[in-house]
Amino acid sequence: MENTTRGLGYADLPALIDAMRGDEKHSGAAESTVDVLWVLYDRVLNVSPEAPDDPARDRFLLSKGHGPMAYYAVLAAKGFLDPAELAGWAGSESRLGYHPDRTLVPGVEISSGSLGHGLALGVGMVFGLRAQGLTEPKVVVLTGDAELDEGSNHEAIALAGRASMAQLTAVVVDNQSATHGWPGGIAERFAVEGWATRTVDGRDHDALHAAFTTPHPDRPLCVVAVVEPKGS
Repeated sequence: MENTTRGLGYADLPALIDAMRGDEKHSGAAESTVDVLWVLYDRVLNVSPEAPDDPARDRFLLSKGHGPMAYYAVLAAKGFLDPAELAGWAGSESRLGYHPDRTLVPGVEISSGSLGHGLALGVGMVFGLRAQGLTEPKVVVLTGDAELDEGSNHEAIALAGRASMAQLTAVVVDNQSATHGWPGGIAERFAVEGWATRTVDGRDHDALHAAFTTPHPDRPLCVVAVVEPKGS
């Protein structure tokens, strides 16, 4: 959803990200996720800074919580944060840490950064929404390809497929940094557990939008967003 009050758009993201200094070793995490984050917040997610706690809102979970510079930049562009806050990030007076904190940052659904937790939390969130009779809100979890080496993800993938979690989307940003990988590739890992899958160019906004919005009734969705290899 376009933020007309601030007038900030995709072209402003590099400057917003550049305002945040430090944590250079995780800058690749921001660079690899920026396009996926923008498409989600600009064209897919039903979220609003005016009603961040609306029960009917979609939920976005940044499981890839290390290096959240792109996430903060998108939240600022969309009105959840004042862009002026970005320059002081991770300082003693800032609420913007090297890992996002759900108790401090508007619009953040989970505190993250310890890899392997987000997808399991997303599965639990879908169960919680179902228990409240809320079957329309989407739960979108962003992970990295290396994060899928964590065993907790395997259990979450299996359970979501068997529970027909059509509300759940996992978007895996693939920068070829996984140590172990999966026979047949990332999409196959999800497909064998009953997920619908799409593999797209992680820099192509229209392809990402189509992947996120193509119907997948009675099945969770995995979108593999392929970007350039880490360090290239």
